[in-house]
Amino acid sequence: MHIKTQKNSIDIGIIAKDIDAMLIFYRDALGLDLEATIPMPGGGTMHRFKVGDSVIKVIQLDPPPTSEAKPGGIRTASGYRYWTIHVPDLEGVVRQVTEAGYKLAAPIRTIREGVSIAFIEDPDGNWVELLENS
Repeated sequence: MHIKTQKNSIDIGIIAKDIDAMLIFYRDALGLDLEATIPMPGGGTMHRFKVGDSVIKVIQLDPPPTSEAKPGGIRTASGYRYWTIHVPDLEGVVRQVTEAGYKLAAPIRTIREGVSIAFIEDPDGNWVELLENS
C-alpha cells in the first residue's frame, strides 16, 4: 500500500533559535524566494520559502521551545539531520554561500558518476545538502 499525494514535493519545518539570522541565510545567502509570512496558531510566525514545488518553513515560536536539537550532520545524532536541494551549479552555490560567511560542513565531492554533493550549515547548525546531477 502507498499513500496518494497532492503535490510532487514535500514541505519541511525548521524551528529557529535565531529567526533573524535564519532569514538572512535562507533568503539572502541561499537566495530562496519568500512565499509568505504567516502567524502560527498558538503563537509565533512562519516564513515560507519556495524550493521548486517544495516549501521550507522557517518558524519562530512564541513562547520558544523548551529544548534544542543537537546541531550537526549525520554522525552527530539520530533523527532528521539534513535535507537536500538539487542545484545546476554546485560550485557556484557553494561559493555564494561561503563568501557570505557561512560554514561549509562538508566540501564538494563526487559520490557516484555524475552526482556531486556538498553540505552547508545554517546559523542554527542544521545541515543543507546541495546536490548536482551532471
